[in-house]
Amino acid sequence: MVQLVESGGGSVQTGGSLRLSCQFSGRSFSNYNGGWFRTVPGKEREGVAAIDIYDNTDYTNSVKGRFTISRDNAKNTLHLQMNSLKPDDTAMYYCVASALGGSWGELAAGYWGQGTQVTVSS
Repeated sequence: MVQLVESGGGSVQTGGSLRLSCQFSGRSFSNYNGGWFRTVPGKEREGVAAIDIYDNTDYTNSVKGRFTISRDNAKNTLHLQMNSLKPDDTAMYYCVASALGGSWGELAAGYWGQGTQVTVSS
């Protein structure tokens, strides 16, 4: 059974940094596309960053240049380095993994972690 467990969330001030990690277990992560989504109450779920099995990456426009997604297949982990954080980045962040494909929709149809809260204060 595939499981994803996130860590690394917390509270920071504007301009700060956080590094989210996701431990993937149950299968070999090298066969899965990975990504991070975020949710805010009252707003639509948003795909933040994605990385496919070939290490191609994609980001939503609002985080380009500030966030970096990476993967370590040997350790079955997925990471999201978040720099220059803004209050608008405040959200619950979820790690996802999918063998279906690397599009936002295909990632969203895969496996999800339980989420980790990121709060950015001004």
